[in-house]
Amino acid sequence: MSDLLIHSMSEFSEIILDALSLAGAKEIVEIGAEHGGMSFLLAEHAQAAGGRLTSIDPAPKQAFCDWVGEHKHVRHVAKPSLAAFDDVGGVDAWVIDGDHNWFTVYHELKAVDARCKADDKPMLAFLHDVAWPAARRDMYYAPDRIPEAFRHPYDFDGGVIPGFPALLPGRGFRGMGQFAMALYEGGPRNGVLTAVEDFVEEKRAAGETLCFAEIPAVFGLGILFAMDAEWSEALAERVIPWHDSKLLHTLEQNRLANYLAVLDWQDSAAAA
Repeated sequence: MSDLLIHSMSEFSEIILDALSLAGAKEIVEIGAEHGGMSFLLAEHAQAAGGRLTSIDPAPKQAFCDWVGEHKHVRHVAKPSLAAFDDVGGVDAWVIDGDHNWFTVYHELKAVDARCKADDKPMLAFLHDVAWPAARRDMYYAPDRIPEAFRHPYDFDGGVIPGFPALLPGRGFRGMGQFAMALYEGGPRNGVLTAVEDFVEEKRAAGETLCFAEIPAVFGLGILFAMDAEWSEALAERVIPWHDSKLLHTLEQNRLANYLAVLDWQDSAAAA
């Protein structure tokens, strides 16, 4: 894929770091590191706050592993996220940018909620990819880790374009063998935003209300937090101007259209 695509969670770093400061977060868990773009910033915050960053990723890039070894306030847990929750505790904030599918994200949130309750901590979680293309369509880095009952039919080669629910062979945004995408968009238990909504609705039905803000840019940032935390009002005031912004949504649609046009040009050149 082209390097023109801005896709890192670090694009939201100002908002995330401000939120961490408002919440007094010291102990931070990051799910999904890969190259470590956001990890470096989270580690700086944790060190300044007198805390620690724990990064959960079964297979990050070697450069990231080398970096972890040079920093005492950073720890790496080399496991899939759902197998790593027993290795963490006393967490103030969670940054979730791992496997972008309903099963993984829903159960990550369930595990985060249980961990928060066990540690008597209010929930504060940041989730990437709550907008297109993964909002309503599962993506799988390792399909075999998803139970068959929760795994949609998928393909490693097909791509997606906004407005087209089915995969397109060899066109659009696609994993190029690095990740698979569900054959169709929409429907139950499909996509990151669907997982968040299902989790929030389940909590509401149990009498617990969580706040959720969605920033519709750079594949979408979701911020999920406890309504009754002492910092909740300040955090809400910080993120409300960005929540479901029509302007940001329009800019994101334009960004995606331009990027997908570049992919079409690259595909045409490769075919020629």
